[in-house]
Amino acid sequence: MVANASNAGSSNAVLLVANQGDRDLSVIDPAAGKQLATIPEGGITGHEVAASPDGRTAFVPIYGNSGVGKPGTDGRNMVVIDIAARKVTGNVDFGHGVRPHCPKFNPRDGLLYVTTELDNSVTIVDPKTLRIVGAVPTNQPESHMLAISSDGARGYTANVGPGTVSVLDLVNRKTITVIPISAKTQRISITPDNSMVFTADQTKPQLAVIDTTSNRVKTWIPLPAPGYGTASTQDGRWLLVAVPAADKVAVVDLGTLKVVRTIDVPKAPQEVLIRPDNQVAYVSCNASAKVAAIDLTNWTVSKLIDAGKLADGLAWAESK
Repeated sequence: MVANASNAGSSNAVLLVANQGDRDLSVIDPAAGKQLATIPEGGITGHEVAASPDGRTAFVPIYGNSGVGKPGTDGRNMVVIDIAARKVTGNVDFGHGVRPHCPKFNPRDGLLYVTTELDNSVTIVDPKTLRIVGAVPTNQPESHMLAISSDGARGYTANVGPGTVSVLDLVNRKTITVIPISAKTQRISITPDNSMVFTADQTKPQLAVIDTTSNRVKTWIPLPAPGYGTASTQDGRWLLVAVPAADKVAVVDLGTLKVVRTIDVPKAPQEVLIRPDNQVAYVSCNASAKVAAIDLTNWTVSKLIDAGKLADGLAWAESK
């Protein structure tokens, strides 16, 4: 059931959606719930997107036409998009095929950290000069997704095929430890207080909860089906989990670490983004080319927003 629309926050804000199938980036007006523009990436396909802290620039790594660990092209660049001008204005060349995937801004140093799977690393890019300024080894293949602590000191990568999580010292640029999870794991997120990291077991319907003090799996959260993308609300009370096979989003109480409700969404939910005002969660649903907007006050879908084919990565860009 679709409820009444929620307030969409600042009028200067847009929602960005990386559309794998269309090889472009959607720019969405979250208040109107409408797509304003699509920006061709000029590459094979980008899966994820990051917005600069000033809300003016988007960064889309061009992964290639393969799945993780599968045959296909090996992307070697990241396109830079002027959001207001609606066009590609720059490029970062990694020098060889690395399948760049998940970009995250580090709040400590303002640099952009990008998973580079085929190098078993996270590559560091200066977003102002578009130069590569360093790398952090993950000591694992298929380091696909990245989460960064709120102080910028720690990074955590979900290493898909090995089924592990690498804990990274981002200050000294080294791997601290590697945590076994399952035969295969996907996606990763961290709580606002940096106490827990979550990654989804792809062999069973359960979510691993990593204690960041001990760097160990402290418990498992049963899910209706295997999970995927996750995100905590800004107040640290809830965790939303995309459950693609069930076409649902599960809501976990972070106090009890149990699923307390599920929300029906369009087919194959992928990624979850919590709006900065903590009022709405956006969920990309790639098999339906939709983004579901979930009202976090009443746990209902307030809007279904058209995006592109195989909608996946999400970013919030608020110009300052």
